[in-house]
Amino acid sequence: MNKKPKIVILGAGYGGMIVASRLQKSTVVKDAEVTLVNKHDYHYQTTWLHEPAAGTMHPDKTRMKIDSVIDTQKINFVKDTVVEIKREEKKVVLSNLELDYDYLVLGLGSVPETFGIPGVKEHAFSIRSVNSVRLIKDHMEYQFASYNKQDEKFEETLTFVVAGAGFTGIEFVGELTERIPELCEMYDIPREKVRLVSVEAAPTALPGFDEELVEYAMNVLESRGVEFMINTPIKEVREDGVLLNDDSFIKSSTVVWTTGVRGNPVVEKSGFDAMRGRIKVTDDLRSPEDENIFVIGDCSLIINEEINRPYPPTAQIAIQQAYTCANNLKALVEGKKELETFKPDIKGTVASLGGKEAIGIVGSRKVYGNSASVVKKMIDNRYLLMLGGMPLVIKKGKWKMF
Repeated sequence: MNKKPKIVILGAGYGGMIVASRLQKSTVVKDAEVTLVNKHDYHYQTTWLHEPAAGTMHPDKTRMKIDSVIDTQKINFVKDTVVEIKREEKKVVLSNLELDYDYLVLGLGSVPETFGIPGVKEHAFSIRSVNSVRLIKDHMEYQFASYNKQDEKFEETLTFVVAGAGFTGIEFVGELTERIPELCEMYDIPREKVRLVSVEAAPTALPGFDEELVEYAMNVLESRGVEFMINTPIKEVREDGVLLNDDSFIKSSTVVWTTGVRGNPVVEKSGFDAMRGRIKVTDDLRSPEDENIFVIGDCSLIINEEINRPYPPTAQIAIQQAYTCANNLKALVEGKKELETFKPDIKGTVASLGGKEAIGIVGSRKVYGNSASVVKKMIDNRYLLMLGGMPLVIKKGKWKMF
């Protein structure tokens, strides 16, 4: 009797969850032993985290129990932390056990990129998990409460610095412009006492995005009181603020770091040839060094040949990769040698600006304002539909469109 091949999926992010969901709907779960590993027993919407970080959404709205979406009768679920991949032995080392694999899906996501700037890890908050955004929300509310009780008022208490004006930074700032007026009213603080600063090292906010849309976004956010400091690198993050490249200093009790991500440290620890923790994958999404290891999501690197630069690590690409990966795993289990080639199909990109405002490109069309905000919510709901069908959309979806 032939032994069933073992498929191990590392990470229950966008990529890992879709791979697991696709495999459980296929014949693979009968012909192979499939295991999903994740450090939490829930999956969360990384692209929604800026909302609970600002306090405009409850953190629980962003997450769902894995066993509410994945049938654990068909797919084994192991709640544990990945420590290392022993590629020669085809083993995954977890905190509490080791797993053997025949095929591995590496979808461990990312960690914040500090670019080696001193003080980031020690003094800045980051939007990276459900627990991390709870800290940001609670800390901000504490700042308002503290300011209210100060006999001598300190400006830095209500000065909020967001480092990075890419998608996450802009979306977070947008949510803050909705939340800050509520907190001002709650704690009887005039709005003009609050300073919200967006600091970006690149020559523009939303680098690489359409200039007209960037200008629209900045105008909207500036009208709500956001100060932009563009083309302004940060030299150091300190306990009491940020030191800029020109040696000027912004005193602040709250620095939130949103300058980008790098692949999970497990990638480099396991000896993969990687760039900032990302593996340049083959056309069928495998590691060039290991034909039995697929790499998807933030740990994978795919070059956009039109501009000869890597595609940014996005949920959209991770989800598309997951479909190709699941199909290729099915083909391998069935003994087929021809695998699907992956090519990103960018449907569009939409960034929320808080409230009913957003900007984006859908196909070749630019969208602004409320219509873009509706598109953003539809995109969010579509992922839920792909993952868990209409019941999940009804339970977790965004319904407040207008």
